[in-house]
Order: sequence, then structure tokens, then C-alpha cells
Amino acid sequence: MDLRSRVLTYTETFERDGPYAPPDADQRDRLARGIGRLLDHDAREAGELLAPLGLRVTRLTDTSTGRRYDEVAASGKGASAHWGRLYLNADSAVRWNAQVPHPVADRKTEALGVRLLEDNPGGALVLAGAHRRAGDGQDDDGNAVADVAHREDSAFHTVVVELQKRGVPGIQLHGFAESSAKRYDAILSSGAAQSAPGEASALADRLETDGLRVCRGWSARCPLEGTTNVQGKAAQQHHATFLHLELTPDGRGEGPDSQEVVDALAGLLTTWAEEGAGN
Repeated sequence: MDLRSRVLTYTETFERDGPYAPPDADQRDRLARGIGRLLDHDAREAGELLAPLGLRVTRLTDTSTGRRYDEVAASGKGASAHWGRLYLNADSAVRWNAQVPHPVADRKTEALGVRLLEDNPGGALVLAGAHRRAGDGQDDDGNAVADVAHREDSAFHTVVVELQKRGVPGIQLHGFAESSAKRYDAILSSGAAQSAPGEASALADRLETDGLRVCRGWSARCPLEGTTNVQGKAAQQHHATFLHLELTPDGRGEGPDSQEVVDALAGLLTTWAEEGAGN
């Protein structure tokens, strides 16, 4: 199984006007319990909890790296087919996670997330299951029903919170058009938090050393800081580390800055993995 192909084949079907309906409260509760059991290394019970939701746990081996992953994905074409996927490193405890809330809409963030998972051991990839504009309706704040970065009633948010409850640090990947913030190549923040952990400064330093122009949300007024991001707010509640990274197209695709971004993020993920192993 080629992990990259498996993920990108899934996301390439996402459409702006595609279907999406969030799980209800009971479904989210069952999902949380199932993901919790999987994080506690009980794949059998996790599968039993998730099956009624139209989800299954599959053990995969990536042909390019030889690493094994537990995949949580839809087993059919029902509503859960648009709830997203989770990939967990099956050969070690999960030390970090990369979150992709807007695949396709924030072009190439899904490919960047897969690359981080492939290149760095001990991780998890949390992937939304629809274009951010999919589905019908908006909430009172004007957020689209499938915009999982701004809604708590999603499978994506449920999974991220289960990771946060276990103290797993996460970085959420976003993209912005160069016209939105012409002065910067990357905008790094801690979301709703007003301060940032030391590893955030270290990541910003690495990006700048590689020639990227970085706006640091904890010490400057930056656009697109993600202060209303609901996963960032949940991280504060659970005392978990959360970083919000916005990148131009060159930084998240095949552009000249993409390798520099991957290398800088690898340093961050290595730090998190080492810290997790020491706990």
C-alpha cells in the first residue's frame, strides 16, 4: 500500500459543492470512545465501537517506508465517507499530530501532511473529509457547515480533542494566497493562545534561516492568526500544545520553499517525539 496515493486518491474527489453532514452528538460520543480505545492500543474494541458509524480500523504497511499505520476510514458511501480519516503510527506511541482541516481548498496541505507522516516517525495525520465549502448551511458566525476549523460538531474536531486529552502536541496546516499577506511566506501562531511554547520560536527561527519571511503571532500583529480556530481553543482547555501554520503556495506544494518547510517542520516533530518519549 502506498500511503501517499491512498490519501491523495481520497482527497482528489472533494468538491466545493459536494455532500457533507456532520455527525450528531451520539455519533461524536461513540467516535470519541472508539478513537480513545485505538490510542490506547485496543484496535479490536475500537473497531467494534466505530463499526456502527460506518467506520473501520485497518492496519496498513506503507510500501515506500515500511512503516505500519492504523487507518480509521469509512467502510462505505454513507455520511461518514465525508467525515475524514485518521492515520496513526502503529509501531510506537503517538508523539505528535499533523492536522489538515481544509484539504483541496487549501491546496497541497493534504500532500504536506502525508509527507510529514511519511518522513517522521511517531506521528498521526488527522484529515478532514470534505471541501471546506461542502454541504448546505452556515452557523451563526457565517462558517460553512464543513469548515471543521471553526466548528466543534465535526469528526475532525472530535479526533483532535482525543489527541489533546492525551497531551499529544499538534500542528495545523493551512494555506493562503500570496495576495492575502504579501509581506510573509509563513504565519505561525498558537491560535487562541496569546503566548507560544519554545518550540514555536524554534520553528520560526528554522523557517527564517531557510529564507522564509515569517510573521510570529505571539509577538506581532499578523493576519490569519487563527485566533477563532476551535481546535486551538480546545488545546487551551486541555493544556495541549497547538500550533497554527499558514503557508503560501510555494511553501506547501512543489514550489522552491516546500523543502525548506518540510525540513523545518521535521525539526519540530523530532523535538516533540523526543519530549514525548521522555515522559
